[in-house]
Amino acid sequence: MASLDFEKEKNQFREYYSNNLRLLQGATDSFRTLIDVLLTHSENIYISKVEGRVKEKEECVKKFNIKYRKKLEESQVEYEIKDHITDLIGIRVVCLYEDDIDKVKNVLSQHFSVIDETNKISQIESTEDSFGYKGLHLDLKLGESRREMPEYKAFVGFNFEIQIRTIIQDSWSVLDHKIKYKKSIPNFLKRRINTLAALFELADREFKEIRLATEAEIEKAESEETEDSHTLAEGQVGPIKWSRNGHLNAFGFLKIAKHFFNDYEFEDFKVDGFTEEIVSIEPGLTRTDFNEYMKATIAKVKRYKSYFEKQGDSKESLNPYTIIRHCLYLSDKEKYSSFLTNVSKEAFDKWLSENDG
Repeated sequence: MASLDFEKEKNQFREYYSNNLRLLQGATDSFRTLIDVLLTHSENIYISKVEGRVKEKEECVKKFNIKYRKKLEESQVEYEIKDHITDLIGIRVVCLYEDDIDKVKNVLSQHFSVIDETNKISQIESTEDSFGYKGLHLDLKLGESRREMPEYKAFVGFNFEIQIRTIIQDSWSVLDHKIKYKKSIPNFLKRRINTLAALFELADREFKEIRLATEAEIEKAESEETEDSHTLAEGQVGPIKWSRNGHLNAFGFLKIAKHFFNDYEFEDFKVDGFTEEIVSIEPGLTRTDFNEYMKATIAKVKRYKSYFEKQGDSKESLNPYTIIRHCLYLSDKEKYSSFLTNVSKEAFDKWLSENDG
């Protein structure tokens, strides 16, 4: 029962906490896993991590005492401490880019009921000389569709707070909490902290802009004409030429590689390194040159792939990167000799000699 007796309510909260700790931990794990799955399967949202925790018992009591007790007792409003600890269960989503925050919010709003929203970004942007971190806080509970599911029924009574931040905002939050006596330090130190905060904000913005610029480069590469067959006129087929015959880079490589291996997911960091490896061997290589190499050799290399993978003693498969290595080697064995291991070259050359290579 609610009351104005702080000692009594402290003891009742501690008892409630101890009796429900395992259930609270189960709810935390369940909510965290669900959110992780929802966001992982959402397109164009880049997530660094999703983590959860149950707030420490005495931290809850301390928070209530500082933030709510005085006002409630002055107003003669009876209380139970647990009703005022909205972050008893806390989930944190750390995303990569600023514009991911609203995307995460939109996904969560489709699957959970939003009780309250606190936009730390708006609060800080409307306040001068502030040391806080940016981020979005939502108080959530299970949505209607999941409340009847057996796996969530035990957790229907629990609300939770979720914090949505970028990596930069999360880093600033960690550092910000280590700065002691922020309200008492001299103005010249406050100015230095504000300058640092501005640099963090600039980094957040620049990461987003770089991502957008990179996506624009990929779209530009996608829109450029590749050297493939298309209809020049009714019933007439011929090669398409690059509209601009620039040097090969990761964007051009990705466009061409996806044409030859349209079902394969090329990872960004591998594409970058692999393209650099090719260009280090042939610095003047153009996109058209690379596409010509692939067109001229891919059919033969795919026949070799089929032969290689049928060998009884071979448990390996030739992935697209390895196929491209064989294509480049076949296009110029001297120049791309280092692109294959000695064992791979010997096996490939032997097969070529036996198959009119």
